[in-house]
Amino acid sequence: MKLLLLGGSGFVGKHLCAALQRRGDRVVSASLRDPEAAAEAARACDGVVNLAGEPVAQRWSAAVKERIVSSRTRAPHRFLEACRAAGIRLPFYVSASAVGYYGTSESASFDEGSPAGDDFLARTCVAWEAEALRARELGARVAIVRTGIVLGTDGGALQKMLPVFRLGTGGIVGTGRQWLSWIHIADVLGIFLAAIDRGEGAYDATAPNPVTNAAFTQALAEALHRPAVFPVPTFALRLALGEGADVVASGQRVLPKRTTEELGYAFIYPQLEPALADLLAGCR
Repeated sequence: MKLLLLGGSGFVGKHLCAALQRRGDRVVSASLRDPEAAAEAARACDGVVNLAGEPVAQRWSAAVKERIVSSRTRAPHRFLEACRAAGIRLPFYVSASAVGYYGTSESASFDEGSPAGDDFLARTCVAWEAEALRARELGARVAIVRTGIVLGTDGGALQKMLPVFRLGTGGIVGTGRQWLSWIHIADVLGIFLAAIDRGEGAYDATAPNPVTNAAFTQALAEALHRPAVFPVPTFALRLALGEGADVVASGQRVLPKRTTEELGYAFIYPQLEPALADLLAGCR
């Protein structure tokens, strides 16, 4: 199978490209900055995977928020319109999304059947997914993968945490009670591959056993054999991330119900401790 991968230069994208090639698929990369060229690349492919998007993990200014929205809505819109104008049909279209779709809560649990939230990230995800669903007008089977906190040592949140925790200066963030819906990079890839092969609709890419920030902090500190006694207060988060601190300080408990029951995905790392042990093996 030959696939067009949009946004393949990021953390998940590089891993997904390698996983597709390992199983014998051919991968063509393109940028949404040139929607007409991307559309022409799609003409010769058996389907499209779109992972493109401005990074969310940065301080949110008005300009950053505009880039976050535009890269997830207007950019794919232009690509799909270019496909339509060129008469290109898409057999399938798999789009990334995020568990930010559900909003935040310390008490509620969410799954794919839960309603969307109403904060900035939730509204962005709703618009992001609406654009992806427009690919149905081009004949595509559309699958949407709502990712949580992806754990890997060469990118994402864990890579940023490791230097701090290795120094013994890690600690809980905010109250520590907020939920962290994590997932091992290997399971993200497995879910994307399943979505490419047979998925339709939305799937949560989060491990079935989310943990609180306090529990995650303890597990990571123990895995590294380091103390974790330096908390990060909420006001410090706001200095670093601005409005984006609300997401980190609140979190959400997301369960992959459709992913396991309908997509039939069996998690390699359903529990946090074995996931961290695998990721940190040989690199402590």
